[in-house]
Amino acid sequence: MSTPAQEPAVRTERVGATLVITIDRPQARNAIDADVATRLADALEAADADRDVRCVVLTGAGDKAFSAGADLKALGRGERPLAAGREHYGFGGFVRHPISTPVIAAVNGAALGGGTELVLASDLAVAADTAVFGLPEISRGIFAAAGGVLRLPEQLPRKVAMRLILTGRPMGADDALRWGLVNEVVPAAEVLPAALRLADEVAANAPLAVQASKRLALGVVNGDLPHEAAAWERNDAEMAAVIRSADAAEGIAAFVERRAPNWTAR
Repeated sequence: MSTPAQEPAVRTERVGATLVITIDRPQARNAIDADVATRLADALEAADADRDVRCVVLTGAGDKAFSAGADLKALGRGERPLAAGREHYGFGGFVRHPISTPVIAAVNGAALGGGTELVLASDLAVAADTAVFGLPEISRGIFAAAGGVLRLPEQLPRKVAMRLILTGRPMGADDALRWGLVNEVVPAAEVLPAALRLADEVAANAPLAVQASKRLALGVVNGDLPHEAAAWERNDAEMAAVIRSADAAEGIAAFVERRAPNWTAR
């Protein structure tokens, strides 16, 4: 007897001039693996190539998580959360490859680790009042190497950012609004409608002017951010050293085995 085909882990839907991209792995808290990263990169590139798409809304399925970040079980198998053949696009096929079309994060739940990094890579963000943000990687023996450590101090006051980076303590939606990590906080049921209303405001403007404004504001050149190049080189060198450590292996093993890690600073 044949089994039904597995649903794709990323869904897309056109709503007027907006493309809604949904990470659809609620059973894994919308964690990012290589398949999700590849599908996200495909969807974002397709949106950028379509003249009729004036804005993108990125969200997660369900009401528990926007994204829990990298799929640590996949990492434990040696799989990286990068788009096949476009690894230089960075985590999720997105964080190091901004598109010209504006992207709004509709944060429907927890955005942790790479989930927060997807928000940092988006241009605007609407969050549910139940959403939380944070960079818990340091409790897993690694660090937020997909833009979290680099971008959080740019988008938040430094000491607010450093508390998130160094403690791994999460931040609630109200504090995220207070410090400017998100543009709006709404009841959970209103997240997508609110994000679509904001997208309509963006889409009402001249598309070429909007896209040029985004590129100039962010320093985007040919889908790249040249001013970040040196920082990413340092980021990658630090992660290459950390990921080979015994602590990194211990952190991932402890997560998978659901136990407290035993750090050795090795």
